[in-house]
Amino acid sequence: MSSLALSVLLSLVSAVAYAAGAILQEHVATTTPSRPYAPLHQRRWWAAVVLNSVGAVLHVVALAYGPLSLVQPLGALTIVFALPMAALFVRRRAGRTAWRGAIMATVGLAGLLALTGEAESRSLGTAGRGVLAAATLGTVALLFLMAQGMHRPIMRSVLLAGAAGVAFGIASVFTKSVAVDWQWDAPLGQWPSLAVIAALATGGLLLSQASYRGAGLAAPLATVTVVNPVVAAVVGITMFGEDFRYGVVGTVLALACGVVAAGGLILLTLERLGGAPGVGSDRHTSRPEVGERVDVRAVPGTRTDLEVEMRSRAVAGGS
Repeated sequence: MSSLALSVLLSLVSAVAYAAGAILQEHVATTTPSRPYAPLHQRRWWAAVVLNSVGAVLHVVALAYGPLSLVQPLGALTIVFALPMAALFVRRRAGRTAWRGAIMATVGLAGLLALTGEAESRSLGTAGRGVLAAATLGTVALLFLMAQGMHRPIMRSVLLAGAAGVAFGIASVFTKSVAVDWQWDAPLGQWPSLAVIAALATGGLLLSQASYRGAGLAAPLATVTVVNPVVAAVVGITMFGEDFRYGVVGTVLALACGVVAAGGLILLTLERLGGAPGVGSDRHTSRPEVGERVDVRAVPGTRTDLEVEMRSRAVAGGS
């Protein structure tokens, strides 16, 4: 088996592991809304962490055998695997709009893969890594702060998932650099980059967990899996010298494929916003989840009209 074929196989298995982890994360977010970032008491969350770790290890090995601009887009197939897996294992079926979005994302990624060229393995210098780390932390922090000001769960979710995708994508860039420069006789020489990878991976995991709160599975997962490879591929092309086949024509076609993939992401988001016919809107995301009850009580204050206040609360003794 060639190194390129091995990197593709490892990437596909990694995507399946990520998909399983995402399904568990979304389930945990539904059952523990009061702990959006790190529900440490949930065994399912730790199982999701293990699955994500397995996916990450396979992803790292794939990066060692294949170019960044090939391995990263394959990781976006996570959303394609997640939808049928969710329907099969947790009985959560996706709507037609979600499937159309997933198919568009798949077609766009297939085009990117067909146009991806190979390049020699390269690494970032110390100065380049410092600038990239600072820019990444600033971008993630900005997206996080913007998410805190959003009232619609789906918009907050997309921003948090976008921040997670940026963190994961740049973590892959640093991983690629470490893999290229690694020396077994001097392992501590890579500790600054390893620290950045650990920080970005942990931050991405916590942000992605929070992104599933009140937004379902498809939209936040698609955001992470599209932003992740796009960010990493841009860095790979601009800083690692990786490119697309057929010169300018190939680059234009690759951009068109990126637009198709982005269109799929938009469809998945519209399904939650209610912008597509026959699908639910944001008001559905504010309803109590399974395992919750509704308290109905009078609104304080003197009013001429009868009003009630409805608040969802987890059933006592629930998970």
